[in-house]
Amino acid sequence: MVVPATPPTLRAPCLGVLASLLILASLTDPPPPPGPPACGKRLQLNRIVGGEDSSDAEWPWVVSIRKNGTHHCAGSLLTNRWVLTAAHCFKDNLDKPTQFSVLLGAWQLGNPGPRSQEVGIAWAQPHPVYSWKEGSRADIALVHLEHAIQFSERVLPICLPDSTVQLSPDTDCWIAGWGSVQDGVPLPHPQTLQKLKVPIIDSATCGRLYWRGAGQGAITEDMLCAGYLEGERDACLGDSGGPLMCQVEGTWLLVGVISWGEGCAERNRPGVYISLAAHRSWVQRIVQGVQLRGRSQRGGPTGRRGWALGARGREAPRGLGTRGDLSRSPPL
Repeated sequence: MVVPATPPTLRAPCLGVLASLLILASLTDPPPPPGPPACGKRLQLNRIVGGEDSSDAEWPWVVSIRKNGTHHCAGSLLTNRWVLTAAHCFKDNLDKPTQFSVLLGAWQLGNPGPRSQEVGIAWAQPHPVYSWKEGSRADIALVHLEHAIQFSERVLPICLPDSTVQLSPDTDCWIAGWGSVQDGVPLPHPQTLQKLKVPIIDSATCGRLYWRGAGQGAITEDMLCAGYLEGERDACLGDSGGPLMCQVEGTWLLVGVISWGEGCAERNRPGVYISLAAHRSWVQRIVQGVQLRGRSQRGGPTGRRGWALGARGREAPRGLGTRGDLSRSPPL
């Protein structure tokens, strides 16, 4: 193919323009670093009581909070510096942050793998109205990591629900954790992260189930129940602080924090969770960069009963495994 020669009079101006562009490019600022990944979205690779094994990277925001090197509670990653968990996980140890660390990106605690990350805790900040009593309202705490973590397909943040999210009873949500598979029975090696589908329970029903008489209702305005009235499937010892997750408009939201319950997977004693909707403003005041998501005005929440993610049950009930024992983490 014959290419016509470029007239000599045109070459110099073109080179001059190119040189000018290169000079301008050298004077401009470098492009800003990429922002944090979108919350509540998996970058999928391809025992809660009655639970089933999760798959690797299925819940990349679920973390293990470790005490003296051993799994103690679960938590949810909000940003590259903040984790949300249950306040009671730090009872009598709030001034001892060096005892604790956070393990991220681990699917199996017995085999965390080279892509997991473990980072120390700088401090834990419980909600100011939490009273350090079993079954107290506002049983949530924010954990500030010693340094920023690196996001990956196994380590991603979860969203908080915005004010548009309204979950009706029987909406199917999920819990996940490494807690006991039943009272006194720890999750066996290799301690694979468990998951369980749990329906939201009507607040009035929840209040009746935990009514203590003489005007003493155990369920406060910032609590919600989820699970099965027949028992058999629930959170348990070691699941405290873990997430109650609901998928809305294709995004996973942290709707609640595993807090307490009477026993593990007992009849008419479903899991009790602290609602993030009730404490969203407190979290936003402290955690810079936390992401919120909701639903479209015309859309309803996804994930109703029958939603097809399966549910054999989860690995363990929320906290301690004896009836009347309200916390969902090991004794301190």
